[in-house]
Amino acid sequence: MQLHISPSLRHVTVLPAKGLREFIKVKVGSRKLSYRAVLYSILLGTFLLRFFFLLTTVDTIDGETSCSTLGCLGKRIGPKITGRSPESIVPEVIYQVFEEPISHEGIVGGGEDVAESLEDFVAQMKDTRPDARTFAIKLKSMVNFLEERTRTAKIQEYLYRHVASSSIPKQLHCLALKLANEHTTNAAARLQLPAAEQVPYLVDNSFFHFVLASDNILAASVVAASLIHNALRPEYIVLHIITDKKTYSPMQAWFSLHSLTPATVEVKALHHFDWFTKGIVPVLEAMEKDQKARAQFRGGQSAIVANNSEKPRVIAAKLQALSPKYISLMNHIRIHLPELFPSLNKVVFLDDDIVIQTDLSPLWEIDMNGKVNGAVETCRGDDKFVMSKRLKNYLNFSHPLIAKNFDPEECAWAYGMNIFDLEAWRKTNISQTYHHWLQENLKSDLSLWQLGTLPPGLIAFHGHVHILDPFWHMLGLGYQENTSVADASNAAVIHFNGRAKPWLDIAFPELRPLWSKYLNFSDKLIKSCHIRAT
Repeated sequence: MQLHISPSLRHVTVLPAKGLREFIKVKVGSRKLSYRAVLYSILLGTFLLRFFFLLTTVDTIDGETSCSTLGCLGKRIGPKITGRSPESIVPEVIYQVFEEPISHEGIVGGGEDVAESLEDFVAQMKDTRPDARTFAIKLKSMVNFLEERTRTAKIQEYLYRHVASSSIPKQLHCLALKLANEHTTNAAARLQLPAAEQVPYLVDNSFFHFVLASDNILAASVVAASLIHNALRPEYIVLHIITDKKTYSPMQAWFSLHSLTPATVEVKALHHFDWFTKGIVPVLEAMEKDQKARAQFRGGQSAIVANNSEKPRVIAAKLQALSPKYISLMNHIRIHLPELFPSLNKVVFLDDDIVIQTDLSPLWEIDMNGKVNGAVETCRGDDKFVMSKRLKNYLNFSHPLIAKNFDPEECAWAYGMNIFDLEAWRKTNISQTYHHWLQENLKSDLSLWQLGTLPPGLIAFHGHVHILDPFWHMLGLGYQENTSVADASNAAVIHFNGRAKPWLDIAFPELRPLWSKYLNFSDKLIKSCHIRAT
């Protein structure tokens, strides 16, 4: 038998010495091997030899700067078979450069040799062909420079949004002034609200009672119009609108001139409630102190923006803490609902940045199981940006007072559209707990939680919340535009929580029509103040 192996190890040829017949003949014997057994042994050995050869020597054949398909296979699989430890192909000097401290002064101005884009960087590397250390230094400089530029742009964006969201648009200011004038000069703008025959409905628990606290006339008009428009039995709707002293006359004028019959609408200012005096309402005193503290919060917006050590989102949160919304009594009024409406058993509280898109009367059929607050959770949902909130997102768990009393992983819930069982509420100490924690936050230099009234609400209503189906309340339309119009249209209530309120120029244009369709742009007051759909 003759055995021929090609130099490339790709072909093995076996030729019989005594003809084909002897080649395929199997000889049976106790001490002799057949040609077929020998052939199979040689073929197997050749295959193993070639495979081992590829895994261990192809790097030497291909060279260090190239990698064939088989070579790469050898690099990946060879060490696992042979037991060798794979060596990193990244030079150690690159890691050393990346670990060196960054000089802020060296990257603020960029410099002539710092690439301002990936295209410029690649062109520089092709021209200069630097060593590994120089390559790493230039790459690090470019990344740091672009990161600083991005950070500055983000902070400027947050600052502009803060200014835009904190200011009163001239159109809204115009509307308030014209309505105040109507209230003074037009008797039709001073109608008793509600009409005399509807007054008994205000305390009748067989009706559906909604409470809206707002000093924004345009926003309140949309909430009211959408509520009545989508109600199956509008004659059973009672809307209690609470506002402040300066907005009361324009608010009354609007709803006097724009009737929502057959629904019942009541407009009252806080000073109309006899019990609402400084001596017996702890939140007023707390708010006065809170307002003084926030006036100097972190040194004001200039100091906040000038801070070079904090991330843009942290700066955005601190800027938002300066918003007038968070020192408005309208934002705290819900904690006094049992005192405001002593004759009512259940109410639905509405924020003024929502739109109602369906009949809400089924909310009265929900069994609250003895709980006080019916709300939608904000830790579960497809939108991870909005529906990923837990207590740790609102409360400062680095403070021992918070860490001792609460679980950071507990799911948060939302204000905006809430069912409040006032009968159950009156049997608890929720309001007292709320005021207690407001005082603790003031003593702690506002360090217990983030801005707003939700964090103390999360604390006060802890253990008293009944979770509603997410259908009833969709959040986040004022934060980002990832929510599709189709999804938003299928929700019972959509909430423009966030800076991009639908009445502002910074509103998301795709989502704003969901709000603006409840405004009559042919109304003479709307037209005279140049309030437009877009």
